Amino acid sequence: FQKRAQSKDSVFFRDGVRQIDFVLSYVDDIKKDAEIKAERRKEFEQNLRKTGLELEIEDKRDSEDGRTYFVKIHAPWEVLVTYAEVLGIKMPVKESDIPRTENSPLRYMLGPVRLPQEVKFPRPEYFTAQFSRHRQELFLIEDEATFFPSSSRNRIVYYILSRCPFGVEDGKKRFGIDRLLTSNTYSSAYPLHDGQYWKPAESPSTVNERYTLYQNWARFSYFYKEQPLDLIKDYFGEKIGIYFVFLGFYTEMLLIAAVVGLACLIYGILLMDSNQTSTDICDPEIGGQLIMCPLCDQVCDYWRLNSTCLSSKLSHLFDNESTVFFAIFMGIWVTLFLEFWKQRQARLEYEWDLVDFEEEQQQLQLRPEFEAMCKHRKMNPVTKELEPYMPLWNRIPWYFLSGATVTFWMALVVSSMVAVIVYRLSVFATFASFMESEATLQHVKVYFTPQLATSLSGSCLNFIVILILNFFYEKISAWITKMEIPRTYQEYESSLTLKMFLFQFVNYYSSCFYVAFFKGKFVGYPGKYTYLFNVWRSEECDPGGCLIELTTQMTIVMTGKQIFGNIKEAIYPLVFNWWRRRKARTNSEKLYSRWEQDHDLETFGQLGLFYEYLETVIQFGFVTLFVASFPLAPLLALLNNIIEIRVDAWKLTTQYRRPVAAKAHSIGVWQDILYGMAVVSVATNAFIVAFTSDIIPRLVYYYAYSTNITHPLKGYVNNSLSVFLIADFPNHTAPSEKREFTTCRYRDYRNPPEDKDKYIHNMQFWHVLAARMTFIIVMEHIVFLVKFLLAWMIPDVPKDVEERLKREKLMTVKILHDFELKKLKENLGINSDLFSKQVMMEESKVQLAKSTI
Repeated sequence: FQKRAQSKDSVFFRDGVRQIDFVLSYVDDIKKDAEIKAERRKEFEQNLRKTGLELEIEDKRDSEDGRTYFVKIHAPWEVLVTYAEVLGIKMPVKESDIPRTENSPLRYMLGPVRLPQEVKFPRPEYFTAQFSRHRQELFLIEDEATFFPSSSRNRIVYYILSRCPFGVEDGKKRFGIDRLLTSNTYSSAYPLHDGQYWKPAESPSTVNERYTLYQNWARFSYFYKEQPLDLIKDYFGEKIGIYFVFLGFYTEMLLIAAVVGLACLIYGILLMDSNQTSTDICDPEIGGQLIMCPLCDQVCDYWRLNSTCLSSKLSHLFDNESTVFFAIFMGIWVTLFLEFWKQRQARLEYEWDLVDFEEEQQQLQLRPEFEAMCKHRKMNPVTKELEPYMPLWNRIPWYFLSGATVTFWMALVVSSMVAVIVYRLSVFATFASFMESEATLQHVKVYFTPQLATSLSGSCLNFIVILILNFFYEKISAWITKMEIPRTYQEYESSLTLKMFLFQFVNYYSSCFYVAFFKGKFVGYPGKYTYLFNVWRSEECDPGGCLIELTTQMTIVMTGKQIFGNIKEAIYPLVFNWWRRRKARTNSEKLYSRWEQDHDLETFGQLGLFYEYLETVIQFGFVTLFVASFPLAPLLALLNNIIEIRVDAWKLTTQYRRPVAAKAHSIGVWQDILYGMAVVSVATNAFIVAFTSDIIPRLVYYYAYSTNITHPLKGYVNNSLSVFLIADFPNHTAPSEKREFTTCRYRDYRNPPEDKDKYIHNMQFWHVLAARMTFIIVMEHIVFLVKFLLAWMIPDVPKDVEERLKREKLMTVKILHDFELKKLKENLGINSDLFSKQVMMEESKVQLAKSTI
């Protein structure tokens, strides 16, 4: 065999006939356990051959680096049919007579967005049944080499690899490729890609699905195209396929929210210059005459209200009547999204044959680390076999450590947030005094106020702290979860999900919660301010409210996270792959084979999808929890997801080894998290409109206190500011210079200094508070009522899907019935009486199936 005579993109054994379904690699080392590893490999490979798999080994002298051995594995037909039956894989028995229907929230999508039919639907629809090797004639087997798709082939081989024994150590039977990878007996195990992603297969008889995916899915120029979901499922498996279905569906639904949010922003822009509040603040005769109390002690000076003219106009962009409408709309939108996703998931289960799917066996398999750490055995009541068992008292210390670690890091997030608050409080005075003393900055102050400078720098610093804490916590949470010694991969992923989501929830949202619900709410009043640690005076909101600052915080954190995440996802595998190839190319005259090319790619890993889902769920929180303050959040999320889909597609197709195909019928625990966030979002948006926005105080003034019939909101600004006598300032807080005015104003509803109960909350304060609480109760009840009505009205499984399921079940029973009758007739021959009895029995089965349907 001349190696150069074979194409470097070949995915076949040397004979050019047997397809490579899996590849193992290892490097010879001279360490003390080299002999043990060699013995394990020898035993493991012998046992693989006993199961029927065929192996072909590439010597290290033929590899690019001259050090790595490659074990190529092929599953022959007999192995495939045996394990297809074991795994309950459904295969086609007859082409479906049910026409395809496309149900999408965006049915009006134009032709240019559509993919070619042969790409979107690479295979016809079939009626399927669980494969049985004794009924092979029943299935549509045209070519044994292509009957099982490559994803099913690598799934079957991985199933064998994960259960194949490799010896007895310490009196225990050892098995599974995962344990061999953990002990570095093998360095990697992976299925091969179909070929190069930038060129089609050389042979017209073979199809390079990787090339098709790259051309129609992973290119950024195709950002406006729909996804070839069936092809993704066939190539990467259902688990990865359903992630892209979810991401695509979520992005489609975001389009509706983005359009409404953009309309609300345009409404705010149109009214920005004409709203009465901003007009009064900017008016030199009104806002220019209102002297405001200093925003910090001693260093800060008195200031005129019209200096915040620009920020009051910007605040009105997001703080207007449309805010209430958008908050209620998003509460309904999130319900529609989750209910329609249930329907999409049900349709997917039917289309991808996942209706009777049970949990993937690999997820329920014992982890090698668990078995290695277990010293006890316990009888399994189902299998009646002794299995590794770890008593609870052995795990309790690790559970305590895990809980303490998560609590400590969440406390660290809160501490860092407090540190940023302290930074803002201490820097505000510096900004204020510097901008006041510098004559050159007097013109800039109109646009760049000390409040804005502090807010922007604080938000940027907070974002940097979030990224740093997130980087370290990811490492620590993975280590802690491993130390808990979870029994199965499913337990491991559930434990890690809880830790990561709790931390990231606090990490990304704590600053937004602070600005929305705490900043400016417990300030006190001049002469009796509240102090943080008795040193720094509490932050006050802008006279236009804290909503504009919440918008700033949201914009910086959300946009920064999305940009950083996409750059990291694209650059990280690219750099690592380049470096790995650079190190590997030592023998440049050797052939760089298909399995070596894939060997030098990044590994997607078992937690690859976990981090993708986590990123999407955190974004969902920004879109729903604080959307009343930032109607552009859905638009930013939409733009990010359009890029995210193509980045994920590009890296999976070009930068990562092909993952082992795995099944999944839903997005799992993430669906429960989304439901929880949807419920919380109703409350947060109601509180933002009531307490952070300025809408409720304006409405109270409009209906209860305004005396101007033609312009009801004229005078609101003056009404919302209380009066303070400068003489009542304590010496350590007032500016040192004497002024000609005797009073200053501050934002609150308190009695004036001449009142007998001076500086006590007046009746208007209680009216506003009652209106705020009433609004929260009314809004929550309206949204929840609509949510429950929608959830009740929208069925979890669409009617047409139910009918299709019934039709497929009936046809499958009928096909099996006809097949069994035919076989029976062939076997019984001339014995007509016995044949008639069997016919009646089989027909009774069909009638029973019809009646149940």
